[in-house]
Amino acid sequence: MTNPPARIPGRRSLHSPGPTPLPDAVLHAMSAQPMDLADPRLDANIAACEEGLKRLLHSPGADVFMYAANGHGVWEAVVENVAAPGAAVLVPGTGHFSESWAIQTEALGRRVVRTPWREGWPIDAAAVEQALRDDRQYAIQAVFAVHTDTASGVTSDIAAIRRAIDAAGHPALLVADVVASLGAIPFAMDALGVDVAVGASQKGLMCPPGLGFIAVNAKAFALAGANPAPRFYWDWVRRRDALSYRKFCGTPPQNLLLGLEAALGLIFAEGLEAVWARHAQLAGAVHAAVEGWREGGALDFFAQEPASRSHSVTTITVAGGIDVDALRAVARERFQVAIAGGLGPLTGRAFRIGHLGDCNPAMILGAIAGVEAALLTLGVNVGGGGTARAVRSLSSQP
Repeated sequence: MTNPPARIPGRRSLHSPGPTPLPDAVLHAMSAQPMDLADPRLDANIAACEEGLKRLLHSPGADVFMYAANGHGVWEAVVENVAAPGAAVLVPGTGHFSESWAIQTEALGRRVVRTPWREGWPIDAAAVEQALRDDRQYAIQAVFAVHTDTASGVTSDIAAIRRAIDAAGHPALLVADVVASLGAIPFAMDALGVDVAVGASQKGLMCPPGLGFIAVNAKAFALAGANPAPRFYWDWVRRRDALSYRKFCGTPPQNLLLGLEAALGLIFAEGLEAVWARHAQLAGAVHAAVEGWREGGALDFFAQEPASRSHSVTTITVAGGIDVDALRAVARERFQVAIAGGLGPLTGRAFRIGHLGDCNPAMILGAIAGVEAALLTLGVNVGGGGTARAVRSLSSQP
């Protein structure tokens, strides 16, 4: 009989960019017993989630569709609703997640036009405009833009992409993936001219993975209604119904919805401006730490343009010879700080520190210190250190 693992005092600090730590209020809300489908409390819960998401997205007139799915699931819902079989979409290059969305779209029988990705840089709006100008037959039905690429830690300018579409005089929809940005930085769907916004529960919304959502304006809904693509579970037209059973094409994921209602309540109680300011403050502390670590010559920012560095997650490149998996293991098992590795083309080349959702200065200082301790344990040169810089960054802010 093997002995059980020794208890580790305290809590392991979770600083991946998703899933993120859950507030106690969300955990408590999710512990409720499920309801029968005719219970009016269920309808009230769904309505609260729909209205809360519209408020967070700044799009009161949008239709909101929620799915028992992760972000890849709602990507598929977008493809099946806005792009006819064999039609084209434009996917501007942002790195791993834009390419993943493009590959998934092609697997569903659509054609993808890509703009080049320049490592460490945001979406090239000029390349988007040129690709649309080249599409003289208007074969491209939508532009799929990732707002914050979780792998690269780069946030792109959605307003610039809207301007590029308009400058090209192209009728394509603008679809924005806000999975990693919503709840961390401002996003105003209507003001930005976004036709469809795609999100998920496990990042800035402080909920477990498993609940995806899509906000759709009238133009996008009309296109979906005319789309001959066969679909059932993903179908916006079918899901636009007053009955909760039909809204979810079956039984709603009730406990996830209860958690989302609680999380939205926390966000609005704190105030959106305060939420955004807190994320900026925490990101600033991590960025200050990386500025210190990079002096040792072994670490650096992946995002080349400071203004594009995400308030959700920071991607940090490592010099050759540094074992990222070993770094993560030491940080997690010895110093109780869980961080993420590089994805796609950044596998083995980078690690990532998440600083979004239910996070405060003490938590982020613990994460930075734990990562620095793991780096020192592995003999990585961290220059003058980053923890002290992070402390100064936080102490200099009101």
